[in-house]
Amino acid sequence: MRSDETNWSTTTSHWGAYRVRAVGDTVEVAAHPLDKAPSPLLGNVAAGSRHPTRISAPAIRRGWLDHGPGPSSRRGRDEFVEVTWDTALDLLAERLDATRRTHGNSAIFGGSYGWASAGRFHHAQSQLHRFLNVIGGYTSSRNTYSTGSSSVLLPHLVGDADTLLRNADTWPTIAEHTDLLVAFGGLPEKNVSVTPGGVTEHATSTALRQLGNSGVEVVSISPLADDAPGTPGARWVPIAPATDVALMLGLAHTVLTDNLHDPVFLDRYCVGFDDVADYLLGRRDGVPKNAEWAASWCDVTATDIRALARKMASKRTLITVSWSLQRIEHGEQPVWAGLTLAAMLGQIGLPGGGFGHGYGSMGDVGETGAALPLPFLPRGHNAVRSFIPVARIADMLLSPGSRFDYDGGTYHYPDIRLVYWAGGNPFHHHQDLNRLRQAFGKPDTVVVHEPHWTATARHADIVLPVTTTLEREDIGAGRRDTHLFAMPRVLEPHGQARDDYRILADVARRLGVGDEFTEGRTPAQWLKHLYGGWRERLRRERHDIPSFAEFWEQGSLPLPAGHRHPTPLAAFRADPDGNGLATPSGRIELASATIAGFGYADCPGQATWFAPRRDATYPLHLIANQPRTRLHGQGDIGETSQNSKISGREPITMHPRDAATHGVGEGDVVRVFNRRGACLAGVVLSDRVRPGVVVLATGAWFDPVDLPDDGAGAFSGSVVADKALCAHGNPNVLTSDIPTSALAQGCAGQHTRVDIELFPHPLPAPRTLLPPAIEAASSGELNTEHVPN
Repeated sequence: MRSDETNWSTTTSHWGAYRVRAVGDTVEVAAHPLDKAPSPLLGNVAAGSRHPTRISAPAIRRGWLDHGPGPSSRRGRDEFVEVTWDTALDLLAERLDATRRTHGNSAIFGGSYGWASAGRFHHAQSQLHRFLNVIGGYTSSRNTYSTGSSSVLLPHLVGDADTLLRNADTWPTIAEHTDLLVAFGGLPEKNVSVTPGGVTEHATSTALRQLGNSGVEVVSISPLADDAPGTPGARWVPIAPATDVALMLGLAHTVLTDNLHDPVFLDRYCVGFDDVADYLLGRRDGVPKNAEWAASWCDVTATDIRALARKMASKRTLITVSWSLQRIEHGEQPVWAGLTLAAMLGQIGLPGGGFGHGYGSMGDVGETGAALPLPFLPRGHNAVRSFIPVARIADMLLSPGSRFDYDGGTYHYPDIRLVYWAGGNPFHHHQDLNRLRQAFGKPDTVVVHEPHWTATARHADIVLPVTTTLEREDIGAGRRDTHLFAMPRVLEPHGQARDDYRILADVARRLGVGDEFTEGRTPAQWLKHLYGGWRERLRRERHDIPSFAEFWEQGSLPLPAGHRHPTPLAAFRADPDGNGLATPSGRIELASATIAGFGYADCPGQATWFAPRRDATYPLHLIANQPRTRLHGQGDIGETSQNSKISGREPITMHPRDAATHGVGEGDVVRVFNRRGACLAGVVLSDRVRPGVVVLATGAWFDPVDLPDDGAGAFSGSVVADKALCAHGNPNVLTSDIPTSALAQGCAGQHTRVDIELFPHPLPAPRTLLPPAIEAASSGELNTEHVPN
């Protein structure tokens, strides 16, 4: 720690708790003293606090001011005009009121996706949705980009998604009981520094490294060697991308035909195994899913498949499936097939055995902290019933009124006239960004709250500058954290930035519902109110919780350990009747009559193999995984993220053999392209990726450059009209905006096919580190001829 220990405060973030103090107009950051493995993402904090991309004042897109609300292809291309807060809020209130009066509240899409802050009160998604509920509701989204497939599938299989997503065996349990951990998608350490709400101590990275010392054999099945943890002796199986289901079925076939399965467990605790056996043996389609069949797809030898299956059946085995595997087309299948294989081994519900989902995908999966209730801001009731699966926003905006299937139901996309976004950046997490740009051109008005000029802010009409975590007071904790933190203000707000609560309260007052939104409380009063209610809940459970004043003075509060109950599947196994799950049968549904009854060709009633799409035009398989240098796109302007760039571009990792074939070398800037788009990236060579695979992490801020068509055809030379090149390296210009299946309609953006070549033009300068063109103007100088009164 620093020799000068004065003026330090403790706060928390999605990448963990840390110490911070103001130094002039910026901050200095240090690791929390309890954290022996602090996140490298702390290196992004200081630069982001006063970066040139900070939004200084409310701003309106010039075209919206000049021509009034309406669809526009100029979003993302226009300059902005700074206005006063009164002008901006008057315009916003008028637009909200006109939209709901003319088109109904379903024409408002409340697009907040969270992740803006670890604070429990200044949680942008909760703030926005509470406000929209107060004014009559909004079209909402369901599920997440991270687990969109699993959260729909798992209730059909085990009764509740949280049974697997939030109630995993802890790392100490695994260290004590597990002999063999088979990780489909690996256990990448880069992911575990991030947890919603943060952690005080990053224990998972230490636990991963110590697995070998505990006697746990780890097999990491992934195209990427770095998806294996730094565990001594961890074995890497470099599987062909998107073929995990084939390998799982080949393993299951060996378990079945070698009579290594557990018929007692399957009969008592599961339904549908006869259908599974018929499929594995090829009785319906004439194709036995044996080891040779699996080897032909996954490029793992049949000998190795049989050996692994026999080892899994002979030991206490935990099969894990990362969230990344369900973020592909037919992403439901790896989860279903992994659960099926684990059920056949008969170890589900045993300590350290069976099936896990999400280990290595998020820092709190496997953590030991008790899942205590946390303070939260009530959102109220949404009176609007229309919704979309979260990853279908472009479909909704481009095709209002069209039909979509979802989890057995048939729905129609609403006609959205106003998009209101706070606390998220869809131009980070959505796919096919050129298509998303077209979609964002369809509404009458797009409103964004943002601290920075992200691509989403640049594609808005009304941009309202909001404070960052360090510019306001809050309280924060993660879902399994050991501490609750006071989050004091460290810096004064940048420019004219305001917090989301103040902005929304001012709009609510203009619409006549101010008291309903605020309940008469200031932010400071809300913090005391939320803490007080939480304190009373825990005191009823006989936990000694100090007063708010004492807590704030201390800066943090060690949370009571509580009682960690057996996992739901352990409790289920202990039930002699074996029918305690909230499924139609009460058991694990290896074959689901409910899903089969939906009649979805792309998601039948049991785990099924679907061959991945292949396209000889684009010989490389791109994996768009989570970055190690930032949280999604958050922090991309920070030091840790910027130090990873090559010539200002996001790095793309290639096998030396592929680089030689394509005539590129270490440090070259290349154009990565397919039919959907193109981006620039800097080459990094590594033999720790499987040949034929390239890796370009998500999160580089989208930097579209419109280049003229040179007549050479789509993406064989310059970018054709309406297909911008991302000069910065965002892989989502390349990924396909298709659903996982009709069941979940989840995000399928983890994989795509691409080709690579040296960039043939002078390198365009990245613009993400600078704000867009902004015209400073007073309200009296505005051209308001077309702006509604």
